[in-house]
Amino acid sequence: MNQSLFAEVGKHLPSDLSKPFIRTPLGGGYSYADMLRSTSQFAHALVELGVQPGDRVAVQVDKSPETVMLYLAVLRAGAVYLPLNSGYTGDELRYFLDDAEPSLFVCAPAFEAQARELAKVSGVAHVETLGDAGDGSLMDRVHGKPGRFADVERAASDLAAILYTSGTTGRSKGAMISHGNLVSNARALVGAWQITSEDWLLHALPIFHIHGLFVACNSLLMAGGSMLFLSKFDVAQMLRLLPQVNLLMGVPTFYTRLLDQPGLSREAVAHMRLFISGSAPLTAETHKAFSERTGMAILERYGMTETGMNTSNPLDGERIAGTVGFPLPGVELRITDPAQAEPTLLPQGEPGMIEVRGPNVFQGYWRMPEKTAEELRADGYFMTGDIGFVDDRGYVQIVGRNKDMIISGGFNVYPKELEEILDTLPGVVESAVIGVPHPDFGEGVTAVLVAGKDQAPTEAQVLAALDGKLARFKQPKRVMVVDALPRNVMGKVQKNVLREQFKALYS
Repeated sequence: MNQSLFAEVGKHLPSDLSKPFIRTPLGGGYSYADMLRSTSQFAHALVELGVQPGDRVAVQVDKSPETVMLYLAVLRAGAVYLPLNSGYTGDELRYFLDDAEPSLFVCAPAFEAQARELAKVSGVAHVETLGDAGDGSLMDRVHGKPGRFADVERAASDLAAILYTSGTTGRSKGAMISHGNLVSNARALVGAWQITSEDWLLHALPIFHIHGLFVACNSLLMAGGSMLFLSKFDVAQMLRLLPQVNLLMGVPTFYTRLLDQPGLSREAVAHMRLFISGSAPLTAETHKAFSERTGMAILERYGMTETGMNTSNPLDGERIAGTVGFPLPGVELRITDPAQAEPTLLPQGEPGMIEVRGPNVFQGYWRMPEKTAEELRADGYFMTGDIGFVDDRGYVQIVGRNKDMIISGGFNVYPKELEEILDTLPGVVESAVIGVPHPDFGEGVTAVLVAGKDQAPTEAQVLAALDGKLARFKQPKRVMVVDALPRNVMGKVQKNVLREQFKALYS
């Protein structure tokens, strides 16, 4: 029996296959019939390129409907989808290609020459291109292929995707996501948010991480719904297009920028059914301001790359600012003492490590059994690294992160990676990278430097030196110079002191 995500999607196709699946603002896109035909053609092209069941297919391209077709085709061919942030540089990509050993690397046409050099060094057999206008060498292969494909059968435990999430040591970890993980989470979200075939989602998220790809696309597919697909986030365009949809999934930045639009009003959103926020904490101030302005309460939820969605504020019921609601059906959540090696439950209301267990929890880290053993307990609970508690009403609240991670604009930034580069720059004695409150991005990546006596670099010089070495979202928004970094008696940098010192930097 085929237990793949695509097989499950096939059970929920609309009766009328001419119904739109993806539509673009200019009128292009794919009906459900188009999707079935296109993903078949893509799958045939993948097989022609030698992609075998279990092979990894690395994809770093600009957002387009065709990228979604490629994603689904990879699953139909029994391969493993490896989406890569379009902002990653060549140096960063080299690690992913070396580690995952994909048989195919699909890149943007403009990156082809560099991609072929990387592939040659990393031993990747094939490089193809896919452009945001439905062009590229892969599309040339797709054209003319049969419109039907016999899907490769997959078990629920078989891998569907690998998503890299960096660790505080700087070495990225490949979270192995199974078909069963994707199916269970999509089912839970369709039920929790009551998504139906009548829903239209305004899709303005990137599709190289779980929010835009799995949460948005998979849940709409599972319900036979439709998406209005934007190539990138444009708040003015988003507001103009809202009358054509009734759902929006976004990061907090979407909502802070919508609040800056004078056209946002109760009348402008009267037709909307649901606004959802995730990938970063939504401030109580933004929640309150949006509710007062529109009469609608944003629904905040909580998830991770390794687990998909874990909790959600209720569709019917009070959506409380500063909370992420209740565990989704099938998800178990507990709060434990992070100082104890063995799971020690804490009383209700007391902050501790959030641990989750359920069919949504990933299969472990790619080729990292030691790291998997460190974060996945023997009883199946995953230690999220987030600190939170369950209040007396049962709502989960997150108060901080045990791991040294920054979430800026919905993207994870790991200070160690940036610090290692900053410490090599001329005039930099040492550095500490922190996240501090930012009105637009949730947290602003901030570099705090100790400079040499004779050669103190300027902020502009530091930013220029980082340009091209790291993706834009990882680069600091400000660079501050101090005489010394605060340390405790053990010599560890006290980043909490720095966060307090610079907490008003972006206000």
